[in-house]
Amino acid sequence: MLGDAIARVQGEVDSLFDALLPVPEDTSARLIEAMRYAAIGGGKRVRPLLVVSTASLFGVAREPALRAGAAIEAIHVYSLIHDDLPCMDDDDLRHGKPTLHKAYDEATAVLAGDALHALAFEVLADPETSADPFSRVELISTLGTASGMSGMAGGQMMDMVADEEGVTYDLPAITRLQQLKTGALLAAAVEMGAILGKVPPQGRAPLRAYARDIGLAFQIADDLLDVEGDVEKAGKALRKDNEQGKQTFVTLMGIDKAREQARALVDQAVGHLAAYGPEADILRALARYIVERDR
Repeated sequence: MLGDAIARVQGEVDSLFDALLPVPEDTSARLIEAMRYAAIGGGKRVRPLLVVSTASLFGVAREPALRAGAAIEAIHVYSLIHDDLPCMDDDDLRHGKPTLHKAYDEATAVLAGDALHALAFEVLADPETSADPFSRVELISTLGTASGMSGMAGGQMMDMVADEEGVTYDLPAITRLQQLKTGALLAAAVEMGAILGKVPPQGRAPLRAYARDIGLAFQIADDLLDVEGDVEKAGKALRKDNEQGKQTFVTLMGIDKAREQARALVDQAVGHLAAYGPEADILRALARYIVERDR
């Protein structure tokens, strides 16, 4: 069931990016080709699947939900392009192929990330995503907050500062860092599905709790993969956190306790969906997949 849902949304998001990124017949073509290289044909598409699956709980048509999912994926892809740059994490491999700055060049990679960031908000502002202007504004606000200083970018800054000599993080600080760096976009994906479904903010509490728990579980699973994962399956560099001496959930808790905590978070996340029936089975399966994945 989940495998089919993942494969379907991967194909749909690829098709949508293909339509959104036609290559022009001028010298800006290199930029769009680079954006396509990064955005099409890679990634698990967890965030779009969260948007679509949450929106489906409330009878939202698939196309608007896919558009919102593609917007959040554009932000995710831009963040990976920039994370991989030599001035950040300096990685050579992403999704089993050369990172964008290796396949093209650093300047093109910066511009491709910038343009994907802008594309996300172009998509959300388009009436094709939602005919309701109030919903469009809330979608834009939600994604902007999740990707900026109070979300992903703020978490990335905390992560970069962790590389500085004399800086150490305890478990609450690591939890805060990862809630921003990783969890904010996952939470936004669920929130955006509920926004499309016209669920009032006070009615989103169980979904927000679900998103918070899977966000932490996702990062713990990533930390475990960095220690135990197979590089070929992961399609990216591993063991970097240990080599750089970074504090992670694994270094602070140990492998066994970290795995136990991830599973407990998943059980808790699934519990938050108790008010929903079989229509939430993809969300339940996705929570479990997060701690069982090998990439």
